[in-house]
Amino acid sequence: MTLPQEIRRTSEPGHSGARTRQAASREAAEHEVRVLRRLRGADLARAAEVARAALTYDAEDAGSLVERLATPPGNRRWAALVTEGGLAMASMSTADPAVGHVDLLAVHPDHQGGGRGRALVRAAEEWLRREGARRVRLAGNPPCYAWPGVDVRYTPAACLAESLGYALDRTAWNMTAPLDIDLDVGEDLKRLAATGIEVRAVGEDRRRVAEFAREHWNDAWAWEAANASGVHYAERDGRVLAFAAWGARPSWFGPMGTAPEARGTGLGRVLLRRCLADMRAAGQRTAQIGWVGPLGFYARAVGARAERVFWLYGRELA
Repeated sequence: MTLPQEIRRTSEPGHSGARTRQAASREAAEHEVRVLRRLRGADLARAAEVARAALTYDAEDAGSLVERLATPPGNRRWAALVTEGGLAMASMSTADPAVGHVDLLAVHPDHQGGGRGRALVRAAEEWLRREGARRVRLAGNPPCYAWPGVDVRYTPAACLAESLGYALDRTAWNMTAPLDIDLDVGEDLKRLAATGIEVRAVGEDRRRVAEFAREHWNDAWAWEAANASGVHYAERDGRVLAFAAWGARPSWFGPMGTAPEARGTGLGRVLLRRCLADMRAAGQRTAQIGWVGPLGFYARAVGARAERVFWLYGRELA
């Protein structure tokens, strides 16, 4: 495949890392990019306003999304990079200390076309380099992330990534679940109760469910269970068997998991439907099932369809 000239220029062997850093400094200075380690008050309000205007496919939850990224796990190093009409948010991976993430990039429509997006990405790269990153990903940094990657519908963002020398690593997708369907699980609950399994909405026992997620999966899922808007779980004889969460990422469903000993009981379908019923009661018309693996399960259980596609980009820092 022949690359456009502007992409080839940033990808040629011998491209000077020092020259890239100098260009980044000039771009940041030109657009007065500020680095904020906290995003509060007026700064948070302005960032949310930019995100709502720029993220046309996510406008409804753009403000709460920025707030979520600004309150990540306590062990995460992150920064907001702001300029007039522009916002980027970057963070370091806790899974790999050599990897940095650009978690969000938004430029208000009134300020697009003047190089702000490029300046913000370069400023984010410089901040990540100082924090020890050797590789940058334009991809979600679980457990606190905006999207798996660049939504393919945000074409200018994908073009910018490629012009800056980012390469496509892989593709991910979300599914959309309708909420105007029958979500009743009464008969399922009776069947499960006959086998000693009880299904509950989480309350003061949230920490126990989060520990279950950590034991069987990872710290990322534990954080999401602890910070989700709602969680339902199943237990038998005081032992947690499965859980499902929604709202750890605004308006999205997930994560969900079942212990090996309880698989095949139908718990996943029940917990999924209980969460979706909560989301409908909260006023949502559809639910996004994020970063989906088992397409078939969600399609069969609630008629979900694969809809949003994301490109995950990355590049080595010079």
